[in-house]
Amino acid sequence: MGEKERIDDIGFSGFRLIQRPDWFCYGIDAVVLADFAKMKIGCVAADLGCGTGIIPLILKHKYSPSKVYGIEVQPEVADLAVRTVELNGLQAEIEIVNTSVISAAEKLEEAGVQKGSFDAVVTNPPYVSGGGGIKSDEPHKAIARHEIVSKLENFVACAADLLKHRGDFYMINRPNRLVDVVWLCRKYKLEPAEIRFIQPSEGKKPNIFLIHCVKNGGKDLKFLDPLKVYGPDGKYSEEVLAMYERR
Repeated sequence: MGEKERIDDIGFSGFRLIQRPDWFCYGIDAVVLADFAKMKIGCVAADLGCGTGIIPLILKHKYSPSKVYGIEVQPEVADLAVRTVELNGLQAEIEIVNTSVISAAEKLEEAGVQKGSFDAVVTNPPYVSGGGGIKSDEPHKAIARHEIVSKLENFVACAADLLKHRGDFYMINRPNRLVDVVWLCRKYKLEPAEIRFIQPSEGKKPNIFLIHCVKNGGKDLKFLDPLKVYGPDGKYSEEVLAMYERR
């Protein structure tokens, strides 16, 4: 363990996660996305931009996929994810690949994992476009939040390369990127099927949204009921507590 590292119990199957608070720690976005990404038992999935591995752990707990590949571009962060997988004894079920989403499909093919063979792909990409927002002075945080290494299109294109026909793509992003997300997904034949907005609380404007696309799917977009993070008492809503399995 490094001096600034800590081990957190994430509350799912007793799994533990190695994190560095001075870099980046997971938040509710990861939990909500993993819950939204409904998968079949035994499927093969990928998490693009997996960070320290929180989403692969939750997917393993909720859906028992046969294999989850976590793609992470930052070597130091990927190392935390690898050690997290080892800490939980999940080396057979979760594999961390240190590469960018731009080259992920090719690197996986070199390892014998074919393009077009994945049942599901999830991603919590950097929310802020290349020229937008105020960048953190801490490089690991900046790369996680801003399109510095890879752009939104690279994440969508990678998902399209990996997914099989009728495979499922799940993403979380901010409402100001909605048009870009839908346009890019359709460009790469990932047809939007469901969108769900997430509101801080009743009456507040949504600040996040979830989207589910199907590769080569039909044109039948549905808007799901919005998710409210906090209830009238200022605490997590019943639905969010259920996602954390704390009900």
